[in-house]
Amino acid sequence: MNKASFEPSGVIPAALLPFYEDYNIDESALRSHLRDIAGVAGISAITVNGHASEVSSCSFDEQRRVLDIALDEIGGSLPIVNGVYADGSLEAARLAEMGHKAGASAHLVFPPAVFTLGQRPEMVIDHFRRIAEASDLPIIAFQYPGSTGQGYSIDTLTRLLDEIPTIRAIKDWTPSVPLHEKHIRLLTGRSRPVNVLSTNSAWLLSSLVLGCQGLLSGAGSVIANLHVDLWNAVQAQRLDEAKRVYERIRCFTDVFYSEPLVDMHNRMKVALVLLGRLPRAVVRPPLMKLDDAEVERIRIGLVKAGWLTIDGQRAA
Repeated sequence: MNKASFEPSGVIPAALLPFYEDYNIDESALRSHLRDIAGVAGISAITVNGHASEVSSCSFDEQRRVLDIALDEIGGSLPIVNGVYADGSLEAARLAEMGHKAGASAHLVFPPAVFTLGQRPEMVIDHFRRIAEASDLPIIAFQYPGSTGQGYSIDTLTRLLDEIPTIRAIKDWTPSVPLHEKHIRLLTGRSRPVNVLSTNSAWLLSSLVLGCQGLLSGAGSVIANLHVDLWNAVQAQRLDEAKRVYERIRCFTDVFYSEPLVDMHNRMKVALVLLGRLPRAVVRPPLMKLDDAEVERIRIGLVKAGWLTIDGQRAA
């Protein structure tokens, strides 16, 4: 496949990152987890080194190793989107170059944390330009909520897309439905259309019905099959079926995306342990192990979804 022509669309799960009790990466469990996700028919790619894999706690060398494992394990069958998570533009360019050379198909570019203090459009454009100069792979720009300071205004986003042609999609995390719809209309209506991928897992059905070209979500590490079912139903305009699938999805997302939001991927790890799909739910500090009450809440969600029996066994 010509990686520069990869089109970010469809269902793109973001993988978790298993650890041993000593916080070292459990490479065997990671390989199994990647195979588990890749075995879901209908997904279009898998993302590594994103929020779901606790990228903020991973070194450059660990990120390179995670990408290498993903490419070795499933890269022959699926495109791999690699996260570019860095507070500085020079390091972001270094990560992009690493991902390109290793064999990734696209970059998911996170906004620098310093933007929480404010940003000028030229800062944003220069950040992405340095990444694009380091690699000509397609870029998915992670669009944060405006309230964080890390989101890009419509004017900045428009300039960014005008000046950086390798941006092929945004991962849209805006909590505002009208703004989300505006992003979809504006970006897909450009002379060179840019895809909008939803990450609004708390209202995913509504988001997809508005016209997103796909979804990119850490919840896909657990429920990729339900994401595929929902995506296919929406694309075929089978709304009643989409509603039924979404009700099952909400059994998970109502638990995963509750407060504090920082524990969302922590909860996903626990869910996979309860389902027998991960050996342990270790997270790196400053994240911490969930208490028994929280684990029980996750177990109840799995029972409601029909994925676990009352006595904790996996449902047939």
